[in-house]
Amino acid sequence: MKEHPLIELISIDGYSATPKYLQLANSILAAISKSAMEKDETLPSINELSYGCDISRDTAEKGYKYLKKMGILDSVPGKSYFIKSTTYHPQPNILLLANKLNAHKKIIYDSLVASLDETVFIDFYVYNNDYNYFKKLLQNNNQNYTHYVVIPHFTEGSERIHEFINSEIPSEKLIVVDKPIQGIKGEYGAVCQNFKADIFNAMEQALNALAKYQKIKIIFPEDAHHPKEILAGLSRFCEQYSFELEAISGLSEEEIEKGVAYISITESDLISLVEKAIASPFKVGTDVGVISYNETPLKKVILNGITTISTDFQMMGQKTAQLIQNNTKEHIEVPFYLTLRASL
Repeated sequence: MKEHPLIELISIDGYSATPKYLQLANSILAAISKSAMEKDETLPSINELSYGCDISRDTAEKGYKYLKKMGILDSVPGKSYFIKSTTYHPQPNILLLANKLNAHKKIIYDSLVASLDETVFIDFYVYNNDYNYFKKLLQNNNQNYTHYVVIPHFTEGSERIHEFINSEIPSEKLIVVDKPIQGIKGEYGAVCQNFKADIFNAMEQALNALAKYQKIKIIFPEDAHHPKEILAGLSRFCEQYSFELEAISGLSEEEIEKGVAYISITESDLISLVEKAIASPFKVGTDVGVISYNETPLKKVILNGITTISTDFQMMGQKTAQLIQNNTKEHIEVPFYLTLRASL
């Protein structure tokens, strides 16, 4: 099949988490904005688009219908789509870089999308806590985005992240989400947790339930991407309220101890902790305590309910959307909650 000449203007990235139909629509709008596609110009047929871009017919048709709904494209029965209008009000065009796609990041993403107009474009990439991959994604995605939303959690190598971001992203287009970045120049938006203060305040709310325990153990893996400020805030709490504190990197060599309240910050360590607690001779919520970082629906039922300390991830997505819609440079702290359940 001979390739339609406009196919080369359409870019589909199979590694992007952004739906392919939106990538298709975004490519066409970008070409229109550069006058590479003009009014009344006939676009590739569904079959040509499917073949030339290696996408399904359904995806190709969905992308065209999306632009038709915007008033950009039109079609004649039995014929291909054509460009109806090159005049439109550009919507925010967002590059979202998330450290990983877990339940909490999905809540942020879903909340962000739900809070924005359906015509807003979001190119969504996951860099798996890898600083070098993060840099590569940002350097390779040099489109003229209106906003760059960054969720910055790295296992290692990110000491100079602020310098890289300062050189690659205009501060007025930057929104930092979840974890603050020190050293960013200029005015930018942020929707973050205050990790040190948040865990201190959450543990204070749990003081009555913690009274039956003498020691607190936090399971904090050496390769964890979680901020060290969590340890600092917990240390301050234990010092002020006379709890013995121990940070351990894992549970493989640990035996469950009576009189200890355990805090797990990762889901994998929580599974190990629950298994060991069930196998021990001690009663969870009386002899040993279990606290988990970040709320998920399953924690309402495991062990008759696991106590959690968690930020409001849905609000995080909503506030990020507000910064985008209002084009403001506020720094917003998202509240942190203790949900007390039977495990403590």
